[in-house]
Amino acid sequence: MTMVTCDLTVSLDGYLAGPNQTPSEPLGEGGEELHRWMFEEPEANAEEIKGILSSRAYIMGRNMFAGPGDGPWAADWRGWWGEEPPYHAQVFVLTHHPRPPLDMDGGTTFNFVADGVEPALAQAREAADGGDIAVAGGADTVRQFLSAGLIDELRLHVSPIILGGGARLLDGVGKLKLEPIEVGGTGLVTHIRYRVHH
Repeated sequence: MTMVTCDLTVSLDGYLAGPNQTPSEPLGEGGEELHRWMFEEPEANAEEIKGILSSRAYIMGRNMFAGPGDGPWAADWRGWWGEEPPYHAQVFVLTHHPRPPLDMDGGTTFNFVADGVEPALAQAREAADGGDIAVAGGADTVRQFLSAGLIDELRLHVSPIILGGGARLLDGVGKLKLEPIEVGGTGLVTHIRYRVHH
């Protein structure tokens, strides 16, 4: 059965990006620190990293693909990940500015969806062909999916830092029933898997 999952790294005070996000600093001030666990302890966190990249389709917001801002796309923008993004699957980018699909090396195709979260999820389900779908971020996109009751499992990777401002994950999502089903971690992160009850 297809599951809709979401893996996010957050600070202890609930932010997944720091303050003052800009195109040159898309994770805001201090935001890069959140992800130290992936790069400094990859072997100790191998199972979680594998889980983040094991879905058959992905959904993300425009800002995750292109950084803060709105308006029409820059003609040559191809995402943050270079010519071979890590997804190796169909990725559906929520946007108000449609553009043709963007095929990248390694099997990743970015598809741009202008008609909302539920149509994006329907397209991702078709692309996943029975496999899992991941809502990859950013904060606004995840909040929309949580508010609509469209995420089955929320996997938070809590970094022991305080950002003090920025993009907070759970603001405005209403009441959530989260059941912790697994906890683990290292010195740089605590991994918590929650089942989301709708």
